[in-house]
Order: sequence, then structure tokens, then C-alpha cells
Amino acid sequence: MRQITASGQTLEEAVHSALKQLNITEDQAKVEIIDEGKKGIFGIFGSKPAVVKVMKEEDPVEKLQKYLKNIISEFDIEINIDMKVEQNVVTFQLLGERIALLIGKRGQTLNAIQYLAQLAIHRYADKYYTVIVDAEGYRDRRKETLIVLAERLADRAVRTNKPVKIEPMPSYERKIIHTALQRHKAIETDSQGSEPNRYVVIKPK
Repeated sequence: MRQITASGQTLEEAVHSALKQLNITEDQAKVEIIDEGKKGIFGIFGSKPAVVKVMKEEDPVEKLQKYLKNIISEFDIEINIDMKVEQNVVTFQLLGERIALLIGKRGQTLNAIQYLAQLAIHRYADKYYTVIVDAEGYRDRRKETLIVLAERLADRAVRTNKPVKIEPMPSYERKIIHTALQRHKAIETDSQGSEPNRYVVIKPK
């Protein structure tokens, strides 16, 4: 966290000076008053400058990126992280030669990292963010796989006239299944169980 001590004839001048030196706006700063100062007689004799300490508050998304780097460093592999922020959605794209280690079986490791990152941003930020942690486009490939799986299992449910249960998935993957089958007239979908073992059931109508 960057900080600077500045002075001025008034508190406002002292704060303005510090903000200018830090090149930030007041909403990005934490201000601590060291001395309120004193105007003195006729504004000259016995005057004392106001002194403040201004600290730049670290951006919550930047803090999250550092947190993510610390997690990944435990895997002892070289990984680059590309970050993109669109409104309240923060997407991290992980890139590297041994990326499979971070993805894990059916994305379980990647999902766990994303879960931790989502928890962390709640601690850092005052507003709500959705965090997506991807690895070389794995999320898109996984989405395509889930859509194909959903359609195949829906056909099985209709053919056998029996419900089909899909293995437990995180909520956003279950949403992919529900969305893929919402226009299917012969079946309906439902999520059952408790987290983290909640799963989708495909039922014939």
C-alpha cells in the first residue's frame, strides 16, 4: 500500500497535495489526520500547517490477482495470468505448458481455485463480483462437452422413460445443463442434493 505525508495551510490543501503526488482520487485513498494545523493571528503569526498521511487503497481486483498468484505458486509451475474486468465480472485466463495440473480431473482443481478466488473477492471488495478462473479456454470446451452430454442423457431419459442422474457439478455447470435442455419438450430438469454434491436429474415428462 503506497502512502505519503503532506502538509498545507488547510486540511483540504494538505489532502489535495497528497492525492496529487499519489496520482489518485479521494475515493481511492485512506486519509489519516496527523495535525489539523492552526491559522494563527491574521492568518500569519503563529500559524501551523495541517499535516495528513494519505494511503492509496489497493484495488480489490489487484489484491485478488496477487492472491491467485500465491495459490498457483504452490503448484511449482510457470503460469502466466491474463486478467479482464467487464463491469462486475473478473475473468482470469491461466496460460502455461503444464496447465493440466491446474485443471485437474474434469476441472475439479480449476473449480476449487475459482471457488477460493470467489470467496476472496468478497473479503476485498465492497461490491459484488463474479470471478471466473479459466485455463487456456478450458471453460468453453467443458461447456461444449456438457451440452453434448445433456442432450445424450435427455435422449436416454426419453427412451427408457426413467430419470437420469448426472454426477455432482458446481452451480455454473449445472446451469449449463438446465439451459441446454430448457426447450426440450419431452423432459424436465431439476437440481438435487446439497453442496458440494448437488447434481442434476433429467426426468421424462
